Amino acid sequence: MALGLVLVLIVGGVGWAISQSPSLDVVRSYDDLGRDHVGEAVSYDQSPPVGGDHNPAWWDCGVYEEPVPNHHAVHSLEHGAVWLTYQPDLAADQVDTLRDLAGQEFMLLSPDPDQDSPVVASAWGNQLKLDRADDPRIPLFIKEYRQGPQTPEPGAACTGGTTTDLVTGR
Repeated sequence: MALGLVLVLIVGGVGWAISQSPSLDVVRSYDDLGRDHVGEAVSYDQSPPVGGDHNPAWWDCGVYEEPVPNHHAVHSLEHGAVWLTYQPDLAADQVDTLRDLAGQEFMLLSPDPDQDSPVVASAWGNQLKLDRADDPRIPLFIKEYRQGPQTPEPGAACTGGTTTDLVTGR
């Protein structure tokens, strides 16, 4: 009897622990994204975008203090980058947390004044909207999607592109 009770407690404890683990079940996925190279700005259905037609030049991966042109960043996503964006009024300690996460290869970080969530993680065809930069799902998202199986052009560069908007010249 005591052994049965111990087993029930162990199984229950494991089940509870699993249910408390962060998961990516709230990631929104998008299909049928265009992949044409175009020389003009593109209007996207998501903010920030997760794919679609884009500029022929990708945006160099890295950390930026100003918004990044969507039509260049989407090309970086096509190469397997994860783009972390945040509302410009996000607390400085939260931005620092994102900077730490973005210090890896194939990562972009920039503010985005048009997004409706404080923090957004985007990869080609996938997006996770969050309230805080210290959400434990962000590292899971990066692990799953940075150079992940959804990447249309795995192995393509995330540096050596541009940091100048080739549409506007800024």
